[in-house]
Amino acid sequence: MPKTIYLANPYGFSAQQKATLLPPLVAALEALGLEVWEPFARNNQQDFTERGWAYRIGQADVRDVVDADAIFAVVNGVPPDEGVMVELGIAIALGKPTFLFRDDLRRATDSEHYPLNLMLFTGMPEAGWEDWYYTSIEEIASPDKALARWAAER
Repeated sequence: MPKTIYLANPYGFSAQQKATLLPPLVAALEALGLEVWEPFARNNQQDFTERGWAYRIGQADVRDVVDADAIFAVVNGVPPDEGVMVELGIAIALGKPTFLFRDDLRRATDSEHYPLNLMLFTGMPEAGWEDWYYTSIEEIASPDKALARWAAER
């Protein structure tokens, strides 16, 4: 049974981003043998004219974060998407392995040590956190980085 990884991302809100940015991320994670839980594909099959659709989507996303083995969060933007931040906070609070992806060159930090808000790194080891942080899709497959090592553990 493959490990599951929740792909927290804001790309499903834009047809262009959903078509061009999500597929290579999903493919890179699947290439590691992971089952990718992408929330827009899993939980957005709702009738948006029905009352309560937003609540149902939010609850389904929370269940997926809770049930997934790890989270891979796209943290582009200044600040990063607030929904992704909530999902990441849930995963950190549950002690799940957390991996961050940011190919956005802008800085979003008040620390000289981290490229983003320091709280986003609390789900990673203090020493070697860089192994859990990704700046390109190509880096996802790197055997020197934490995700490939975690995916290979049985």
